[in-house]
Formats: sequence, structure tokens, C-alpha cells
Amino acid sequence: MAVGDVTMPHMHVVQGVKIGSAEAYVRYPNRRDLVVFEFSEGTNVAGVFTQNAFCAAPVHVSKKHLEIGNPRYLVINTGNANAGTGKLGMENAQQTCLKMAELAQVEAFEILPFSTGVIGEQLPMQRLLSGLQPALDSLQDSAWIDAATGIMTTDTTPKGASEQFELDGITYSLTGISKGAGMIRPNMATMLSFVATDAPLSRAVVQQLLKTTVEQSFNRITIDGDTSTNDSCIFAATGLAGGAEITSTEDAGYAVVLEVLTRVMMRLAQLIVRDGEGATKFITVTVEGGNDTQECCDIAYSIAHSPLVKTAIFASDPNWGRILAAIGYAGVKNLDVEKIQVWLDDVQICKDGGAAADYTEEAGARVMSQAEMTIRVDLGRGQAKDTVYTCDLSYDYVKINADYRS
Repeated sequence: MAVGDVTMPHMHVVQGVKIGSAEAYVRYPNRRDLVVFEFSEGTNVAGVFTQNAFCAAPVHVSKKHLEIGNPRYLVINTGNANAGTGKLGMENAQQTCLKMAELAQVEAFEILPFSTGVIGEQLPMQRLLSGLQPALDSLQDSAWIDAATGIMTTDTTPKGASEQFELDGITYSLTGISKGAGMIRPNMATMLSFVATDAPLSRAVVQQLLKTTVEQSFNRITIDGDTSTNDSCIFAATGLAGGAEITSTEDAGYAVVLEVLTRVMMRLAQLIVRDGEGATKFITVTVEGGNDTQECCDIAYSIAHSPLVKTAIFASDPNWGRILAAIGYAGVKNLDVEKIQVWLDDVQICKDGGAAADYTEEAGARVMSQAEMTIRVDLGRGQAKDTVYTCDLSYDYVKINADYRS
């Protein structure tokens, strides 16, 4: 059961983007598990991917194809990650591209493959390839919700965000979907996310926008501290809504697009945390007063990753010593603990390195019993600040992951 408001908004159509899906029986019958995106010719596309050394075969292939040029099609399957699959897995990813290229009458390097699901098993290629034509036959510009559903694994709800904005009298759409609920601790990407706009953006600007917004959204979430083998995030700009192309970060429209894309990316990232496997609470961890952003993030992630902190929050147990311990082992050098302040929402639990004089267990328990809460830490050593988003760790997380392959 996801935490808070996770309803799908109205998903604005992006001119130049069509989406199709099919039931290919990659792993489970009678569900959409194969999704295809078609981009209009001339679309500029950028991607960021997992830094996991065991990255999946489709990650290798997609990165290589992006280096060659702009893709026209994305092929996404769920139920099988095609990771840890060796030479055959690489051949299967390439074969997917070849078959899709044949059907769509484009070059194989114009196809980007993506997979998500169980690691270490070979793709059922006959079923997957047979699903490509039905997915192509169903292409339409309004199928964003179908796509969000089709890329789910242990997600309990589809995830989407969409906005419209105006530049020089022209209205543009920016729409995206994401998936992920476990094995979440992105590193330069997210689990799977696909975002597009019909604004006219150069390829260099598309890449810069993606890099900037991912860093502050998908790279600021964690559910269990595990970085997936398949993390991929794609941003595409078709330019079909018209207007002057934005070619530089100095162009007047750049700041507007950056603001909208940041909101969409942040929403997609936070939806993943809200739907974390077994999650019952959504937690914001803010660390301020640091010397630099890195040490703020180190401490925020140390708290957010701590099983002891996360289980205490699940139990609504204000065992705040666990938070102090996580701060202490984060590896920040020359940390003066006597300057540290910690709050649970508006309740100060730690003052100058020790228990706040007016703190009560009842006040701490009140905050921890909420579905949403903020842990705020002030290091008292500088002006830097950063925020990470996470969830609690419940019995259901263990059950879901123990039963995942069944």
C-alpha cells in the first residue's frame, strides 16, 4: 500500500511520442509486460544509466546505441532483467533491437532496449519477439498510463507526472513515467523512467537538463540501499510543438524548462519511495549546516539507509539514539558532535549533541506515528544543505523479497 497521494494525474499528450504495449508473457500471463515508445524523426534523446559494475545487457546496448545517434524506438520488458546473463544475454538484447528495427523499418542502433525484473535468467525470446508487432499495432499518443502499468514489477501502483508550460505564447507538454519499489538506491539514474517533451531542445541541452534534474531527484532517493543492475532514465525532446530551439543553458527558455522538468522528475522519484516495498511511511531526511553538499548527503544517506532507524520508524518507536549513531558513522571528518541539532518535524530531540531538555518520548512517538515525517539535522559547521527521501522498513519488505521469484 503506497504512502500518501500516488494518484495518476492527467497525462498530457506529447506531440511526436506514441506508445504501445502487449501481453508477451515474459514472466506472468495476462498482463501488459512489453512496452514500446516511438519518437518522431528528429527527436533529441539523452540517457543516464546505473553505475553498477554488473549492469544488464540492455544497459550496455542502450549506451552504445545512444553514442551513435538519436533513437526512434524504446523497447521495455518487465519480469526479466536480462542481467547476469553473459554473452547470450547480450545477444538477446541485440536480437530484440534487430527484430524491432525490421518491423519498424529503421536501423538497429535506433532502438534502445530496457529490461526489469529477475536477475540471472535468460529472456524468453520467442515470446518477447512475438509481442513486438502487437505492441507496434497498438501505438497511440495517449497511452502513458498503459505504459506506466506495463513496466511495473513489485510496484503496487503506476507512477506518472505531467505538466504543461508556456514559452513565447506556445504551450508545451512534459510527461513521464517511472517504475521501482525495491532495489532502490540509484547512482546516476533511476530504476526505469521515461520522460518526454514536445519543446524544441538541442541534444546537448536535453543531456544537460537530464543530468541536472536526475542529480536532485532520482539520485536523492533510497528504499533499501541497493543499486539496481538495470537503472535507466531517458529524456526525449521532439520539438514538434514548434518555437525557437533552446540550444544553451543561457537561453531564456532554459530556466523555465529546468523548473518544470525538476518538478516532474522529483514527483516521479518520490512516487517510487512512496511505493517502496512494504512501506508504511514516507520520510524526508534533510541535513543542513554542512561544509559541502557531499558531507550533507553522506549523513542523510547514512540515516536513510540504516535498518535500525527505518525499523524504529516503522514501529513508531522514537529510539533517536539510532539517528545519532548513523550520523556518527557516516564518515564525515572532524565532526563536532557538540554542535549537532536534530529534529523530528518540529520536535527537537537532540540539542548540542545531547538530549534536548524539553524533549519527551510522547512527542517523539507522535511524530513517528505519522504517515509522513521529516528528520532534520543541523551540523553547525557551514552553509551547505541537501535532502534525501526514503521510507520505513517493514515486515512486508522481507516477505516481498523472500517470495519475489515465485
